[in-house]
Amino acid sequence: MSTTRVSRPTRRGLLAAGGAIGLGAVLAACGGSDSKDSAGSGAKSADAGPWKFEDDRGQVAEAKSVPKNIVAFTGVAAALHDYGIEVKAVFGPTKTADGKPDVQAGDLDISKVEILGNVWGEFNVEKYAALGPELLVTAMWEKDALWYVPDQSKDKILKLAPSVALWAAETTIPKAIQRHEDLAASLGADVKSAKVTAAKTRFEKAAARLRAAAKSKPEIRVMVGSASQDLFYVSLAKMSADTLYFQELGVKFVAPKVNEAGFFEELSWENVDKYGADIIMMDNRSSALQPEALTSKPTWEQLPAVKAGQVVPRTTEPIYSYDKCAPILEDLAKAIEDAEKVA
Repeated sequence: MSTTRVSRPTRRGLLAAGGAIGLGAVLAACGGSDSKDSAGSGAKSADAGPWKFEDDRGQVAEAKSVPKNIVAFTGVAAALHDYGIEVKAVFGPTKTADGKPDVQAGDLDISKVEILGNVWGEFNVEKYAALGPELLVTAMWEKDALWYVPDQSKDKILKLAPSVALWAAETTIPKAIQRHEDLAASLGADVKSAKVTAAKTRFEKAAARLRAAAKSKPEIRVMVGSASQDLFYVSLAKMSADTLYFQELGVKFVAPKVNEAGFFEELSWENVDKYGADIIMMDNRSSALQPEALTSKPTWEQLPAVKAGQVVPRTTEPIYSYDKCAPILEDLAKAIEDAEKVA
């Protein structure tokens, strides 16, 4: 597909590209039960001497002292930043073509971090080694596959520092936030600070609001989409950390006839009206075509939700902190509260 930046897309490559809806368990057979999301983190306070942390692969990362020279996938770095933990360098979508922060960078000051790679398949191993890394942290969409760590260089990369992988699939937003908080705490973050506590309270209120909105309008159907030049992808809600959680809160989703991989259905633009939807949530990543780029596609313009102005962004790869996830719930709650039945 046109947005894919690798010559031969793997399933993970498709997840990274805007055309694939991407948030979800790519392989149904990959383990990953709830226990992994709440498993003991091995967290220690920053002044407690030797450091260790059990990640979502079940692997224990260890160091003689709490790591300070941290390198992380951009979205994970953004979550750690919200807990007061700063990283030295990042990899993954960090800045857009015009030099502005990518949506996945959150509140990171991207001028103050080394960018080892900005797109799928990029990771400057030499720069990474020169940083003297003490810890590598990233997300995990498939069991044991490190997000945005290229397969061809991962062996070299993983020899240089301990690594931590946290589920971004096979989980829900609250569980993923907890695991990122566990890691931040082990690195010395004050997870009981007023800022974090206030953000958690806001998140809990937002979840209650979304639940109430969904209950008050059970007739509203939401479609989760992602656009490329040639295809429109409709996601199966239960396969994604965000939409699975929304579903648990009562939101009703369009259920596509997914392909063999199990997480989305590919539609040609001629068939984009296959499913009736009152609200369309569109992949907000920079690798996906945004709604303003779809005005030349007549079938898109004729969709009831589009005509009604009921198209909203979807934060396809959430930054897993309470601070960043609360607005996601609030925005969807408002969209449902304001929505009219149009499909």
